[in-house]
Amino acid sequence: MRAVTVDSVPSAPAVREVDIPRPEAGELLVKVAASSVNGFDAATAAGYMRGMMEHRFPLVVGKDFAGTVEALGEGVEGFAVGDTVFGVVMKPFLGTGSLAQYVTVTAGYGVAPIPEGLSVQDAGALGLAGTAAVDSVNAVNPGKDETLLISGATGGVGALAVQIAAARGAKVIATARPGAEADFVTGLTGADVHLVDFTGDLEAQVRAIVPHGVDAVVHLAGDGAQLAGLLRPGGRIASTLGFGPDAVEGQNATARSVMADATVQTLTALAADATSGALRVPVTATYPLEQAPDAFAAFGAGALGKLAITCS
Repeated sequence: MRAVTVDSVPSAPAVREVDIPRPEAGELLVKVAASSVNGFDAATAAGYMRGMMEHRFPLVVGKDFAGTVEALGEGVEGFAVGDTVFGVVMKPFLGTGSLAQYVTVTAGYGVAPIPEGLSVQDAGALGLAGTAAVDSVNAVNPGKDETLLISGATGGVGALAVQIAAARGAKVIATARPGAEADFVTGLTGADVHLVDFTGDLEAQVRAIVPHGVDAVVHLAGDGAQLAGLLRPGGRIASTLGFGPDAVEGQNATARSVMADATVQTLTALAADATSGALRVPVTATYPLEQAPDAFAAFGAGALGKLAITCS
């Protein structure tokens, strides 16, 4: 099969031929129709995950998948060949990823049915970013009319977090440069979103909106310490970038480090919201599998939203 791989890290991803994986006990073999590029994939290729997870080379990158169940491993129940599914590869090692024509995934974790009305492309770009967005917003649990600063609002996770938080009634402040970035963020939701330009005086802009500081922060980009300094006394910050409790020791604030946990319940809820229109999957460009290296380059250059990959 064709797959996006690296033979060592750090190195640039390339498309090459590798063997089709076989499902082990408790696994599904999925024929992948759609996937997407995530920050985790870029970090893997850049070597940032070295020492944190086992790497098996040639390493097929990719976390998101959407497609059709092709075969069942021993003992699998609840799925049948021909089912359309999506989710996140949640294995404890790196190597058998989803930016490929086929992927094996654990049947009981990180995979859910694609409901009628949700496109395969959207499903293939929803899993990891959607889960990270839900888990990050849940970690700070903004109440109605509480202020939530989302740093990194123009990326895939941030664009979904803006929508999720606004739907819960939070007063969202989002980072975006004037122009295309600002237009992208304001187009995500009908609710009012306050924009701040992270290339300017971020503190002055935030405190012009909330003089005493924000209630909560979702840290997806930028300097975590600077963002924590924008919290009101007793405020909360959740970070996908490793900014945790130790970083706010001695401050009147709480911090939680978030790792996306793609449970069946989370994936099912995300799919339902995307199907109903309550949540828009922010795909801004689509690449065929053979051009996946171009998608990685665009991601690294700061592309907005989600970059989808068609794999079949």
